[in-house]
Amino acid sequence: MSELELWPDDGKRQWRLITDMVMGGVSQGTLHTPVAGELSPVRMHGAVSTENNGGFIQIAMDLQQDGGRFDASDYAGIRLEVSGNGETYGVHLRTTDMVRPQQSYRQSFTAPHHLTVLRLPFVDFVAHRIETPFDPSRLRRIGLVAIGRAFDADLSVARLWLY
Repeated sequence: MSELELWPDDGKRQWRLITDMVMGGVSQGTLHTPVAGELSPVRMHGAVSTENNGGFIQIAMDLQQDGGRFDASDYAGIRLEVSGNGETYGVHLRTTDMVRPQQSYRQSFTAPHHLTVLRLPFVDFVAHRIETPFDPSRLRRIGLVAIGRAFDADLSVARLWLY
């Protein structure tokens, strides 16, 4: 089985920041992306707050520019090269089967203080608020999320690929 690098890439896929402010929360975050041609990591930094029924900041990457599906069925999972502040984060996968924003397939990880490669098999992702089994041929978005409790988030992503 081959690998497919998703980040950094040829500029077709870009990270974007999403916070709980979209639903009335007060969590705040920033997204730092490298300047064109620079090989530094993407960094999500901010404060997660559970006030006003909030509790997340996220960086997300749509895998297709048109919001359509991306067929990842030839791959067994995701590898991340990340570093951070020792806190727990989540990888949230969204597919074209999802109609509500809170639906996802989730797996958590601890962000080590130095760049480390993590391997996250698709079979270990858990459905959240959706009954449909995960179908990698319908993958749409990958999100890296600081969620569920008040804390300072600091997560850097140097590489992300399918294996």
